[in-house]
Formats: sequence, C-alpha cells, structure tokens
Amino acid sequence: MTHRTPLLASFAISALLLSGCAAAAGSVGAVPAPSSDISSPADGVPEAESPSAASPSTQGGHAGHHGGGSPSPRTTASGPSEAAKMVCGEQPMDRLTEILDLGQDPHTVDSWADSTFTCTYHLNEGALDISVREAPDKAAALTYFDAMQALAVDAAPIEGLANLGFPAYETADGSAVFQKDNFILHVDASDLPEAMGPDGISRNALAYQLSTTILACWVEHH
Repeated sequence: MTHRTPLLASFAISALLLSGCAAAAGSVGAVPAPSSDISSPADGVPEAESPSAASPSTQGGHAGHHGGGSPSPRTTASGPSEAAKMVCGEQPMDRLTEILDLGQDPHTVDSWADSTFTCTYHLNEGALDISVREAPDKAAALTYFDAMQALAVDAAPIEGLANLGFPAYETADGSAVFQKDNFILHVDASDLPEAMGPDGISRNALAYQLSTTILACWVEHH
C-alpha cells in the first residue's frame, strides 16, 4: 500500500492551521511537531483491552459541538467526553458533505459502549463509522492502538509528515486510525465504495481527510 503523500500531508497541516473548530470548542492538548517516528509498540495487551465494536443505539440526528467550554480528554462513567462527541459534530459533517457534494447532511446514529463513542453516518452508498476509544491514560491508549494495528488486516503505518506526529496507520479496505493523548480515533469507511463523490475520492483518502479534520478539533489554538 502506498503511504500518504506530501500533498495529503499539506492538506492535513492546512486543516490544522485553518480550522476554527478548536478555537470554538476547546482542546485536548496541543499538536506536536510533525515527525516520521511512530511510537514503539507496548509489550503485551490486557485481555480487557481487546478491540471490540460499540453496540448501536437508537439515538440519531446531527449534533453540533461548537459550543462552549473546554472538552476534557477524560472518559466519564456517565458517558463520553465532549471532545469525543466532536466526531458527530458540525466540522466532520461539513467536511463530509463538502467532499462528497451531498445535498443534505446524512442521518447519524451515535452510541457509547466499552469506553468508545461511535458516530455512524448513513450515506446512500453505505455506512461510515467514526469512533473514539477513551483510554484511562496515554500509555493505555498506545497499548490499545498497538493491539488494533496488530490485529488489522493489511495495516500500513502512515509515515512522515502525513501522520502529523501521531502514531497512525491505515488499512487497504478504507480505515484510518490515529492515537492522540488518551484517545484512539478510528475512521472506518470500509462499507463504502472504493471511489465516491464528484471527484472520485478513494475511501482511504476520505477516511484520512476526516481524521485530520477531527484532529484539528482537538488542537489548542494559542
């Protein structure tokens, strides 16, 4: 699989610099300088941390999360953090409708299970799942990320500028996964066609661009 190109990396960096999302919604920490190094895998994976899919819920609709206050990266017993909820917010929705030139916002369903907040976007071509696993701390998040990468089929690291300094990988079937702080972000476009929209964007490129849009929401603007 071809790793991310400098052109896509420039798109991602531009998104981080130009997005108004983080300024309006708060932060889960500043983005580090881009690096070509992927953090080394942690040894061992606790059985309790084995990747599992979040169960669907009956909630739906397009919920925006521009709103006030600084979202906390910490998971809570009662539900996901405000930062995690951003995956079902206005910025990824707007980016998705722009890329695919949709006439209206797609219906969404969100769920919270196993410390994972999942937002499913129902498109005519299939379902797009964006999820955030909230680990107790950064070390636990990296352990979980390493387990996901080890279990993923045809996983390839996203390297160089394209990973924005975070551990990241993509799969051949259209998934992009990033680990930032105690979060593991997973954009899963595997249910979609290999090319979509008026420009024929690949599902891998779509997953990558939505990932960087969400990462921009988590960056603190000083």
